[in-house]
Amino acid sequence: MKNLILYTSFALLLSATTAEAQTQLPAAGKPKDFVLPASKKIELPNGLKLTMVPYGNIPKVTVRVVVKTGLVHEAKGETWLARYMGKLMEEGSLQNDLQSLSKKVAAMGGRLSINVGMESISIGGSVLSEYAPEFIRLIAEVLTTPAFPAAAGERLKNDLKRELTVRKGQPDAQAQQEFFSILFKDHPYASQFPTEEGLNALTVEKARDFYNKQFGAQRTSIYVAGNFDAAAVNTAVSQSLGNWAKGPAISYPPVKANKSSELVIIDRPNAPQSTLFLGTPVPDVSSPEFTQMEITNSLLGGSFGSRITRNIREDKGYTYSPYSAVMERQSNAVWYEKADVTSESTGASLFEISKEIRGLQAAPPPAEELKGIQNYEAGSFVLTNSSADGIIEQLNYMDMFGLKETYLTNRIKNLYSVTPAQVQNMARKYLNYEDMTLVIVGDKKQLESQMNTINDTRKKKKAF
Repeated sequence: MKNLILYTSFALLLSATTAEAQTQLPAAGKPKDFVLPASKKIELPNGLKLTMVPYGNIPKVTVRVVVKTGLVHEAKGETWLARYMGKLMEEGSLQNDLQSLSKKVAAMGGRLSINVGMESISIGGSVLSEYAPEFIRLIAEVLTTPAFPAAAGERLKNDLKRELTVRKGQPDAQAQQEFFSILFKDHPYASQFPTEEGLNALTVEKARDFYNKQFGAQRTSIYVAGNFDAAAVNTAVSQSLGNWAKGPAISYPPVKANKSSELVIIDRPNAPQSTLFLGTPVPDVSSPEFTQMEITNSLLGGSFGSRITRNIREDKGYTYSPYSAVMERQSNAVWYEKADVTSESTGASLFEISKEIRGLQAAPPPAEELKGIQNYEAGSFVLTNSSADGIIEQLNYMDMFGLKETYLTNRIKNLYSVTPAQVQNMARKYLNYEDMTLVIVGDKKQLESQMNTINDTRKKKKAF
């Protein structure tokens, strides 16, 4: 009987130990250093750059043409002219209108899109591998001989007017507009809304003039990634774009973000939520401190497990999806925290945000917390580079900001080299809550009763 009891106890202990072992997850592996796939770079006599990256096993190729121009080159009073021009370019080339273009690309198993951004305009898409040369020739047609059909002018302007009406009614767009206007004044980086009169004044001729002034070979790079015949791609690029005019040199209007502790409240009567936009200039991507700033952002508000997110989302329930980010521009970067919080919790949310910032200034983060954030950033980097689109995104990012290849190959090592003391230093040097620009879009009546709390968070309260 005694033996039976001992056997039963041993069996239970073994069972419990096994169950515990089964519930323990294996330790996460450390991401390896990134090895950039072998690529071939060619520069044509007209200045156009081609980068080819054989990647993956799927019979598919991604092609993206990037022209270094965008909203940043719009003249005063012509806001959204670049977007209008992009919409006109989507209507097709002199050789193929939109319908013909769409059919041809669809027959290749893909689609073609044009994206107009602040500092670049990209044209491209993905198709089956064997169509890579033909796809490049179609893109070249749109790029060098856009039709700019007059018949589409009014229709596309009306699309922009509808979009303007919708966007101006969105609290986050209102907050963003005000926030970046304070930081960048009347520079195009302020992302200002056009007026309806300004949109009415846009013409197809103005769009064509913008194209003529801003487009050209020496502002353009082509990225090809995936499975493709490199010789055939090279031939297609040379034949279709080798004679394209050199065009204007790369030039971005200089500006420095303005540091301001301004508080702006935009009334949105009866709004159930307040939209908060809080931020300040920080070191740009050319700075040796930039990676430290990225990790600091990720720990503070830029990841799902970040301090501000855990606090005002998980613990307090003031908001559903707060986040912070570092926005990069030429020679500029801005850190900002954005959150839609319940109206009655506006003051309390700002108190908690200020508390988390000052907490990071007062003490370096525990090594384990920092390691978790570094694992997250390293893992995100690996995932980004796991597709042809991701590879192109990284290469274009490096080109846009003049970064060397070591930015990619040393990325993992650099992320893990950030120390707790450096994170604390970043918070102390650059993220002083009381010196930040704060924009609140919400119900002014509800905000009035919380102004003491809001103003209290703005008083000088150095944590060090």
